[in-house]
Amino acid sequence: MTETLTQSAVPAGPRARWTYLDKILSRPGPFTDPDAFVPGTIESVERAKILVIGAGGLGCEILKNLALSGFKDIHVIDMDTIDVSNLNRQFLFRAADVGSYKAEVAARFVEKRVKGVKITPYCGKIQDKDEEYYMQFAMIVCGLDSIEARRWINATLVGMVDGENPDSLKPLIDGGTEGFKGQARVILPTMTSCIECQLDMHAPRAAVPLCTLATIPRQPQHCIEWAHIIAWEEHRKDITLDTDDPEHITWLYTQALARAQEFNIPGVTYAMTQGVVKNIIPAIASTNAIVAAACCNEAFKLSSNANPFLGYPGTPNYMMYTGDESVYTYTFEHQKKDDCPVCGADTVARPIEIPANATLRDFVDLLAERPEAQLKKPSIRTGEKSLYIQSLADLERQTRGNLDKEMSDLVEEGEEMVVTDKAFPTQFKYKAVFSK
Repeated sequence: MTETLTQSAVPAGPRARWTYLDKILSRPGPFTDPDAFVPGTIESVERAKILVIGAGGLGCEILKNLALSGFKDIHVIDMDTIDVSNLNRQFLFRAADVGSYKAEVAARFVEKRVKGVKITPYCGKIQDKDEEYYMQFAMIVCGLDSIEARRWINATLVGMVDGENPDSLKPLIDGGTEGFKGQARVILPTMTSCIECQLDMHAPRAAVPLCTLATIPRQPQHCIEWAHIIAWEEHRKDITLDTDDPEHITWLYTQALARAQEFNIPGVTYAMTQGVVKNIIPAIASTNAIVAAACCNEAFKLSSNANPFLGYPGTPNYMMYTGDESVYTYTFEHQKKDDCPVCGADTVARPIEIPANATLRDFVDLLAERPEAQLKKPSIRTGEKSLYIQSLADLERQTRGNLDKEMSDLVEEGEEMVVTDKAFPTQFKYKAVFSK
């Protein structure tokens, strides 16, 4: 009797696993326009070539969900290796995997558990790949913990769009978490609000006063910031700090630990050093699961036409989730900005208010702190001269003397400045407005 029930409950044949997907794809949903609905098939999902950026907390969930949703051709990029601290929430990894590349281990694990799926890993930076590489995918799903990486891929996808080639428009599905909060959004490059348009929603963390770091630190984080900002500049200024280089993080940790011991401050660890320097927010597994599910729902809808997707022009494109006080989620449409330096049609420089007595050094700090800029290593020039160039060591030395000059002596009221940062393939234009 038990055998008979089991056999009847599970349909036979190679497509048995996807029976539930066929039902979803063959029936219109409650919000589907009956005149526009075209029944999809699992083959439309299987044919979609999809790229996942990040194989960490969100990335593990996304890879698992995509494979179980019927996607067969998945690529994944991640440059990190597995750390012991990852094992509590990045469930595709085991203790024996510590030290191995996340992308490779995650790909092998999912391929083993979901037969028929092919996952191609790449262990490196997204900046290693060119536009031709990204052009091959139907869409990109991001599970990143870095604003800089999001901004880079966003600008790259916007720059790829060719009005005469519809296939050059690659939807970007982005997920992010911060403790009990998270968001999922769908971006259609050049058509909808992009990540740069929404940058002011992700304000940089408050800076610790430099005098506190240099004189009397009170917290272990202050010691780490001192090593990051002051000690590195004093002892290794000729070396560009790479926050993904274990040797560089170890050096900062050693310096921070010594300073903490000097002031009897406990708590400095290698993991904390890495978290402070890279601005890593502690992750919660349940939040990762919810946000990753939302992202994969959008990927499924985009590929199958089973239901309208988040970000369809004129509809909500941003989903917010919070689970710290009960469970709450809502969606809204984030408007596209005409003066966005990445996707905006208006290329006129943005006005930026500068205190009348501010130095160029103050302005550099201002660009790092302003929510709509967040440029950590800006190079600044006008139409006539270079004010400060950080991208090349020789030019940095030549222009360093300008840092202590007042901005009013370097630029005129209303003069346009072009700001670049080697982390982004974009120029940012600002117009100087001096406050009285």
